[in-house]
Amino acid sequence: MIGSFSRSLRLLAAGLAIVVAATNGTVSAQDSVSVRDLARLTHIHGLAVDPLDPARLYVATHDGLFAATDSGQASRVSQTTDDFMGFTPHPGDPMTLYASGHPAGGGNLGLVQSTDGGKTWRQISPGADGPADFHQLVVCKADPSRLYGAFKGLQVSRDGGRSWARAGPAPDGLIDLAASAFNPDTLYAATEGGLLVSDDAGAAWRPAHVLLQPASVVETDGRGKVYAFLLGQGLIAANEGEFARWDRLSDRFGDRYLMHLAFDPVNPDRLYAATQHSDVLVSDDGGRNWRDFGSR
Repeated sequence: MIGSFSRSLRLLAAGLAIVVAATNGTVSAQDSVSVRDLARLTHIHGLAVDPLDPARLYVATHDGLFAATDSGQASRVSQTTDDFMGFTPHPGDPMTLYASGHPAGGGNLGLVQSTDGGKTWRQISPGADGPADFHQLVVCKADPSRLYGAFKGLQVSRDGGRSWARAGPAPDGLIDLAASAFNPDTLYAATEGGLLVSDDAGAAWRPAHVLLQPASVVETDGRGKVYAFLLGQGLIAANEGEFARWDRLSDRFGDRYLMHLAFDPVNPDRLYAATQHSDVLVSDDGGRNWRDFGSR
């Protein structure tokens, strides 16, 4: 079971050509589509709640950026149909978003930024040894000028993404990255070999959970908690620095596992998630119970 799970994670994290071929252009001409159809037509690469309108959920896909409402309908935010990998919001500026990935015509985007809520995008850096394709990208909540991305190892920017340097090797089997809400040198990694933490900006890593089971996602909520999805455990959470006391929130996902998490900045009990099948889920009680997005 673990081997099958790990292989599935590896295929998803790598952005298999078969997925790209199957979804390329399927929603490129549509301005509005249901979130359920997005899961069927394309692949979801990231989620974020709009701080200016918490009822609005950004959905980054293989075919561009959409915004969804509680009705379950998603509208295109930007006319670009680029493949947005590593999608992540600026933690302090509600209009600024970051992404990487691939232009619709092929190649790598490097680091791209939007300062108008996702309507327009521009490359602000190719990254080190780029143009980079940061499948894992994070902006530090503790210091938004610090960004980390995984491409040919772990890279770091200390000037808002304009220049990049190698921070160290990326953890083996890396699936997801997250940064501490308190210390820009503290990083978390979800990997095929378990959940890891680094206290020195990615130079060295150690286990953050006693079970060395594959982890598919890790995220911090900005309020001092770390969330992760761990095989055999489901969705778990712990206070930063208290990794001997993980709380199991939910293990009722069937054969689905979580690949992306997003938190409502206004309501701490509201969480959003995307599964390996690009199903979008929502929780109204801090992650203990989940329903399909758009359902009541």
